[in-house]
Amino acid sequence: MGKKVLHILLPLFLLISITHRSFAQRASVQASVQPAEIQIGEQALINLKVIAPKDKTIQFPVYQKEIIPGLEVLTMLPPDTVIENNVATMNFKYVVTSFDSTLYYVPHMPVFDGTDTIYSNSFGLKVTSPVLKDSTIAYLEKMNTGQTDSIDFKQLQLNDIKPVQKPAFVWTDYLWILWIVLGLILLLLLIGLVIVLVLRKKNKGYFFIPPQVLPPHVRALQELDKLKAGKIWQQGREKEFYTRITDILRVYMFERYRINAMEMTSGEILVEIRKRSEEDSVYNNLVQILSVADMVKFAKHKPYMDENDLSLMNAYFFVNQTREPDPLPDKKEQEKLKEEIDKEK
Repeated sequence: MGKKVLHILLPLFLLISITHRSFAQRASVQASVQPAEIQIGEQALINLKVIAPKDKTIQFPVYQKEIIPGLEVLTMLPPDTVIENNVATMNFKYVVTSFDSTLYYVPHMPVFDGTDTIYSNSFGLKVTSPVLKDSTIAYLEKMNTGQTDSIDFKQLQLNDIKPVQKPAFVWTDYLWILWIVLGLILLLLLIGLVIVLVLRKKNKGYFFIPPQVLPPHVRALQELDKLKAGKIWQQGREKEFYTRITDILRVYMFERYRINAMEMTSGEILVEIRKRSEEDSVYNNLVQILSVADMVKFAKHKPYMDENDLSLMNAYFFVNQTREPDPLPDKKEQEKLKEEIDKEK
């Protein structure tokens, strides 16, 4: 008995499962309209709601002009889709209107799901005429019966089209004018600043005070003072001492005579200095410095303390003996100096 029941129920379960699966894969369509009643010329929104598996490709109906005669389609809005649990819910909206007062009945709206065409439920849209006042109806009755052959728009209460109204003033709509004004003010300020700076430059010569450029001998003497204050030759750093002292003199000779002393040997430097100075003391002082420096740097010579002091002293002598002469005062300064001397006398 149990086996017979099993043989009967098993096909039934399989049929129910297959039927349920096929229904689960089908799309459902529901149509609605809001509002359900409008006056002539007003607009209503038809919403076509489709629920289908997310893999389904749904094709909504496209109306060029009317859904049914008299019910015009103004525009079709893009679909709104929500997917949840592999089920897509799509809403496609149509904006419609009508200019005839009647009850429009839409039997269905077709949707194609890629396999079958599915039809929505039916719905209706009622379009009514404007409600006329009793006085308007009475005057229309007179016109229909021939009691008057003129048209009095005041009695019909049909008002003329109103002229275009100016929108209310909103100050935020004119913020762009404020930005333009501020931009012009900033531009004028910038132009004024440039003019002031140009005039100041003409009066003073520079927008800023240029840094003072010291003569070559002044900078060389300052570097020698720093070297003397460090006393590194007393710390066993003779090679560093002679490297620095020769570098100071080489830079000075480049700035003073424009000879490339940094790239020359000691012999080449002495030849150039002999061409530019006739005093033997200048040449001899430089010979002493360079000869001791070469022995310290290349022959690992250990100079005596007196040799270090002599080299530093000769460097001072060389710079002071070869320095550029001080410029003569101009005529105004000479006259001023002469007046001061005369006053003292």
